[in-house]
Amino acid sequence: MEFLRSLLFVPGNQPRMLQKASQTLPDAFIPDLEDSVAFDDKEEARQVVSDHLDMLIATGKKIIPRINSMDTEFFEKDISALVRPGLYGISVGKISSTSDIGNIAVALSRCETKANIPTGTTKIIPWIETASAVINCYQILSCSTRICAAAFGAEDFTNDMGIERRIDDKEITYARSVVTVSARAADVPALDTPFFAFKDPEALKTSSAESRSMGFKGKFAIHPAQIETINQCFSPTTDEIEYARQVIQTFEEAAGQGRGSTSLNGMVVDVPVVKRAESVIAMAQQMDLL
Repeated sequence: MEFLRSLLFVPGNQPRMLQKASQTLPDAFIPDLEDSVAFDDKEEARQVVSDHLDMLIATGKKIIPRINSMDTEFFEKDISALVRPGLYGISVGKISSTSDIGNIAVALSRCETKANIPTGTTKIIPWIETASAVINCYQILSCSTRICAAAFGAEDFTNDMGIERRIDDKEITYARSVVTVSARAADVPALDTPFFAFKDPEALKTSSAESRSMGFKGKFAIHPAQIETINQCFSPTTDEIEYARQVIQTFEEAAGQGRGSTSLNGMVVDVPVVKRAESVIAMAQQMDLL
């Protein structure tokens, strides 16, 4: 499972913002052709993103544009303009069923052939942001090898449900849990909805910590200032890494004495605890923290 801690949205119709964003360090860039672009600016945004795509690809970061949904007149044109060598994938909203993923995959294959790149190269991040998507979540996430992550969209979900957004996020707790559990079962990372109070880093930290505790592996950013906080929150801390090392060492010593479990600081250490510690170490190594 590849790590995608921070994914930075950049409005597709803002060339200066795309240029500035290329100097930042998220795990992925999300040039946006959908919600941050007004209807009358869609065509211009597509051209702007297409013109800047190679520059973003050259940063070495994953580039995953969010294109317009399948029920719009822009979907096919967006894919045709953006699929090319070096593009990691696309992000698509308003996904409801496995047939949506199948149709996207067909369109991608067609464009990959035209771009002379191997079929299946371009990944998909579907947005789980409707009641139908939540109900069908595992089936959606496990129906194609192109799917590399699951994105939860709280704003569209609450709109679909006809409910108000709350500061404490209680109204989306169930949906978020479904997404994280389904994503884990499908062996793809779950990515949490953006945090819109971009001038409140402490609140972002709290939100990200809660997201991580639910099983999310990353979070979308709407401003470059959010990247560092999100990366820190979704990375193992020095204390977590040290504790994981102690757990593994303690268990290995107990195993050498023929015991299947032991304790550390008054807490039981058995196989599941060790596996969790090993996951922390593996993640830290993948993120070059060790």
